[in-house]
Parts: sequence; C-alpha cells; structure tokens
Amino acid sequence: MAAPRELAFGLLGRTLGHSWSPKIHATLGSVPYELIELEPEEVEPFIRSGQWQGLNVTIPYKRLAAEAADVCSDRVQALGVANTLVHTADGRVFAENTDIAGFEALVREFAREQLGCEATEAFAGRKALILGTGGASQAVSYALRELVGCEVAFVSRTGECTYDNFLEKHDDAVLLVNTTPVGMYPNCPASPLPDGTLERLGQLKAVLDVVYNPLRTGLCQQAERAGIPCESGLAMLVWQAFFASQLFQDRTLDPSLCREAMGDIARATQNVVLIGMPGAGKTTAGRALAHATHRPFIDLDDAFAVETGFSAADFINEHGVDAFRRLESEVVRSYGAKSGLVIACGGGVVTREENYAPLHQNGTIVLIDRPIELLSSEGRPLSQQRGIEQLAAERMGLYRQWADVTVSCTGSPTGDAEEICRLLKL
Repeated sequence: MAAPRELAFGLLGRTLGHSWSPKIHATLGSVPYELIELEPEEVEPFIRSGQWQGLNVTIPYKRLAAEAADVCSDRVQALGVANTLVHTADGRVFAENTDIAGFEALVREFAREQLGCEATEAFAGRKALILGTGGASQAVSYALRELVGCEVAFVSRTGECTYDNFLEKHDDAVLLVNTTPVGMYPNCPASPLPDGTLERLGQLKAVLDVVYNPLRTGLCQQAERAGIPCESGLAMLVWQAFFASQLFQDRTLDPSLCREAMGDIARATQNVVLIGMPGAGKTTAGRALAHATHRPFIDLDDAFAVETGFSAADFINEHGVDAFRRLESEVVRSYGAKSGLVIACGGGVVTREENYAPLHQNGTIVLIDRPIELLSSEGRPLSQQRGIEQLAAERMGLYRQWADVTVSCTGSPTGDAEEICRLLKL
C-alpha cells in the first residue's frame, strides 16, 4: 500500500504481505497502526517528512532507518541498524533497536520456563551457535554477548565456519539460534540443518528460532524429536513490539500484555487438525467446529478431489493406495502450512510419517475417537477391502501417538465441536 499522508504508528518495509504487527500493537495500545510499503528511494524522504509518530522498520530498511535518524541509541550505533523510530518532542528522529531487548526477553523467559533457571545460569560463559550472519544475527549476537554473557560463534554458507564444518569446530555449544529465514512460511517446515545434526551436539541445552511463522518451525520440530527444549520466534516478535510501543507512547506498559498478545495470536493462527478412523465423524464435527469458531473448513479428501479431479475412493480404485498416499501428502503440505483453519484429515493420513510435521507445525491435532462398532465402511474402499477391525489395529496406535488431544464422540457433531472448543479454549 502507498504511504498514508499522516499516521500515528506503523510498520515500514518493502513487501509486507500479511503481518501480525497491527494485531500486536492493538493489544499494546499503539494505534492506529498502518502497514507502509515503500520503494528504497522513498524511505528516507518519508522518514524525514515528519508525518508519523512512531515506526517499526523491517527488512530491507533497518540500515536506512539508522542512517536517516537524527539520534541513535548506543545499540543502534554499535550495530548500524534500527527497527524502531520515534519522533521526539523537539521534532528529531530517534532510532532504537528493540530486536535486542526482544530476543533477550525471549531467552530469559525460555530459560525460566523450560530450563528452570536464569539465562545467565544456563548460558553465561558457554558457547552459543548462531545460524546466519544477516541483520537478525546482529541483534541476537549483541543480546547473547552483552546481556547474557555467551561466547558466540556464527555459522554461514561461506567463510571460516560453514554448515559443512561447524560440528568439528563447535560441538561444545549449549545453545543454537537460527536467524536465517529458512523454514519461514510458505517454505515450511524446512530446516537449515539436516535431520540428525542436533543429536551430534552433545552439550546442546536449547534451540531457538527467530522465525515465528509457522508456530513450530522445522528446526524446532527437529529439536522436539531430539528431546531438546526449543521455541520459535513469536515471543521475540511480541516483546520487541512491546519495547517499541513503550517508546511510541512514552509510558511504561504492563508486561502481561505480551502474554495476552501471544495467546491471542496463537489461538487465532493455530489450525485444529482432526484425525481418526474412517467414519469417525471428522468432517461433520469439523464443519460444526468451523461454524462455531468462524474459521475456514478444509476436508483434505475434498481438497484432493479439487486438485486431481478424482474422489479419494475413485482414485484408490483406479490408481491404487500408494499413488493416492503420495498425492495426499502434497495436499497435506499445502494446507498444513496455512493458519487458522479447521482441517479434517483422511483416515489414513497417519500411515505416512512425513505427514506429521506439516500438520504439527501450526496445528493442534485432535483425535476423534468413535467406537469401532459404530463405524461404517460404506463408500470407503479400504474399510471394505481390509476390514474396519484390521484398519483400527494398524492405525489406532498412530492416532494416539500423533494426537495432542483426544475427544470421545459425544453422539453429535455439535457436541464434538463443543467439546473441542472447551478443551482447546477456542
């Protein structure tokens, strides 16, 4: 969008697309808040125009923001980049980098909640590995070195320490932080590291990822599988906005607002993913849930039919189960990357392990558990060919392994939807 003539607060960038910043700042009280997309040659004139009160700045304009300011904080002077601009009472432009404070807050809360200690106790004097050497890595490095007391090593595609040799040089790291955009929506759930890498870092205590969409990045899912505490970047996003908003409004805010904003975003963006046996009522319960929560509803079998021109049953009868499962996984990856949906999966989605990560990245997985004797095989070729009891024997363990929540069928789609809402606090 073009820059507005006058505004109170906003986010300045080149291609912003969907942003959670307006929602966060609405909770923090820095409103009205606009998204401002400008070309590089428009940035400095807009900053100098004085037609705004406070700005957040994102890539690729953080260095330009620092250069256009009249006064820079010590942190901005040290890094040469700013993500926050404020008009002072005397009309000057002040530049700050709240990414540093945002990441520090993430680390400190993470250590208390997941490691049971202060960040300095967990990490001070120990080695932290930072993946990437771009702008985000500078703020992360500053916070870890100056505020937490870590020794910092960078990993990049070129240079002395690369993705090919960092394990040989830094296998004593206790913290790993991804500051690259690898794994960000829509290219998710990718990871900057191959599977099995984290397990080779024998002293690793924690994995953090500044990517905040999806909610569980590919790197975080690798950490989960390795049993390593992890967190993605939503908390950093909210905390940096919190510190920026305090500057915008020139007042102290209640830190509990950050928890409120994070909870609101997590609830609004999480997918509710329904799994269970064929005929368990996933589609009818899903439609009722979507209606109750005002979310889009996706039945993956219907999505498969749109993509291929075949119903799931017809495709299986004509091309076989293996061919169906391969194409079904493509549909799973497509919709699992999106946010705020109710997704009803086909009964066999759990038979391919690769389907779990795309569904888990933004989703709470709910098992709809219906007694076997109440399941119908009508119109379901696999249930007819294999028998419902045999399918249940093969799949129920997988359903329970994948599920975050299990809902026993209440006898009606509306009742199932109400129970899901209660359990997930929707």
